[in-house]
Parts: sequence; C-alpha cells; structure tokens
Amino acid sequence: MDLTTQYLGFKLRTPLICGASPLSQHIDNLKRMEDARASAVVLHSLFEEQLRLDGSDLEETLERGAFSSPEALSYFPEPQSYKLGPDAYLEHIAAAKKAVKIPVIASLNACSAGGWTTYARNIEEAGADALELNIYQISTDPRKTAADVENMYLKIVRDVKAELKIPVAVKLSPFFTNFANFAARMDKQGVGGMVLFNRFYQPDIDLETLAVRPNMIPSTPMAMRLPLRWMAILYGRVAANLAATSGVYSGGDVLKLLLAGADVTMLCSVLLRDGIQKISAIEHELIAWMETYEFESVAQIKGSMSQKNCADPAAFERAHYMRGITNYSAPLAGAA
Repeated sequence: MDLTTQYLGFKLRTPLICGASPLSQHIDNLKRMEDARASAVVLHSLFEEQLRLDGSDLEETLERGAFSSPEALSYFPEPQSYKLGPDAYLEHIAAAKKAVKIPVIASLNACSAGGWTTYARNIEEAGADALELNIYQISTDPRKTAADVENMYLKIVRDVKAELKIPVAVKLSPFFTNFANFAARMDKQGVGGMVLFNRFYQPDIDLETLAVRPNMIPSTPMAMRLPLRWMAILYGRVAANLAATSGVYSGGDVLKLLLAGADVTMLCSVLLRDGIQKISAIEHELIAWMETYEFESVAQIKGSMSQKNCADPAAFERAHYMRGITNYSAPLAGAA
C-alpha cells in the first residue's frame, strides 16, 4: 500500500504532518514525532513583532498595546516566556535538522509588509527545508478596502519569496469575500502550498478584572468542515499543494480531507490532547480503511470527491446549505 504524497516538492511517506504548535519547541518532541511516523514537522511560529522589536522595546510595546489596540497585543506571550527569540529560533532550526531526517518547515507569523522579511533568508541559511508563512491580521481601519487587505497579503508573500530559494507555503484566513479568487491570485505568486485555515483566537472579557483576555481553545473535529469544503472547491483549480489544518483528530478526518483534495493534513490539537503517539494510531486507521475499501494508494483517493470530480458539485455550494436547513426537524417546543 502506497501512502506517499507530494508537498512543497518533497515526497512524503504519508500525508500526516505535525502542524505548528508548542510541542515543536523541544528537540526531543521532534524526535518522538519522527518515531511516531510523522512525515514532516512545522516548527512553532516566530512572530513578526519579535523581528521588529527586541527585549525591553518588545515588552513595552506589548504592555502599551494591551488596552489600546482592538487586537490586543497582550495576546502575545509574556516576555519571560519567549523561549526562542530570533537568534535562538535559527539555532533551533539547525538543531532540528541534525536531530531528525524528516523535512523541517519553519514558520513565520506576520501581520504587515516591512523590512523584517529579510529574516526569511536567515531561516533558509539555518537549514529549514521550507517556510510556512502564517499571515494573521485583524483589519480594523474602516478606510481600508478588501482590495487593500488582499494586496497587503500578496505583497508580504512577494517580499518573503524574493528572499528565498526554499519552498513557501502560506497559511491563510477564510475571511475573504471571494476566497476562490484570492486563492487563485495567491497561486499566481508561485507559492508551493496553501494551508487552510488559520484559526483566529477570539478575545474574551474577564468580568472580575474588566480586562480583555486571550481565549485559547483547541480546535474540535467540527472545525474540519471549513477546510474540507475549500479543499474540494480548490482541488484542480490551483497549482499549489493544499494542506488541511484545524479539527483533524482521526484517520476518518484525514480520509475525508484527502477525498476532498488535500495533499497533506496537519495534526496539532489532537497531539496536545492525546499525545504525540496519536500519529501512528491515525496512520493505522487510515490503512485499515484503505484495506477495507480496496484503495491501493493515497494518490487514488486524493480529490476523488472534490467539486471537480463529485457527481453533485452543488453539494459544496448553496444547495448543501438549503438541503441541511430544509431537512432539519426541530424538536417540539416544550417537549421533554
């Protein structure tokens, strides 16, 4: 049975990749991921703010922004928890490359265009096999148009790619008026992959302290539905590889995303909840299903139920919504 797949120019043993998470801060965890049969690993993100500011400047900016910014900068980790600043991040990449044989994908979390993008070259020189560019911006300026936001995203990608020879994947938000159009424009930038989707952690208010607090809730299996839909719609329409993230908890989730058109699936919350050894369990579930239904390869599965190949393409559009609403039977009000 052939579980191999292609992602960012690499032939991977399976479609199971460890997504960016705090687990990757420790080299021993990277070794455990490889031992559990992960096919690649995305390191935790280095933030643009860490590249533009350092030490006391960063601490002052975060504290000052905590109550003045609609997207509170206090959501960034406390200064004493910066286990890996810019220089240490490069050292971590080099150590990771020595520790494991699977591809090591660095991660940059960005929110604006600027000179910080030259740091991408340092990441490549440190030995990263590829870069995942995680663009996370909350646009709060009412004068800024949708076109302005999209053009800013595209400029960040162009600036980063101009610094690199290694492949670049872009982790995107679903919040675009026409995501299909934006994905096509991103594809024209020559990105190697698109990771669907970035999860924007929503703020909460502490009623006792009257302070805005971060609300870090892991994804649930339901979160997989959104990338599944867009995998199915984009499959065969963009040249970039498609990586699914959010809500991938089981072999069944992986299979659904592969059927929709994903090249790889990224595991994150499930590893934080169930441990790194869950990777091999998910692989066994994948194999068992393929044996039961007589599939010989992941390539045979991939995209077979995408919008391009589905007998009912409208199922991924408005018809699916209408069918779900009209077929739902609400319980009788007041019934036990």
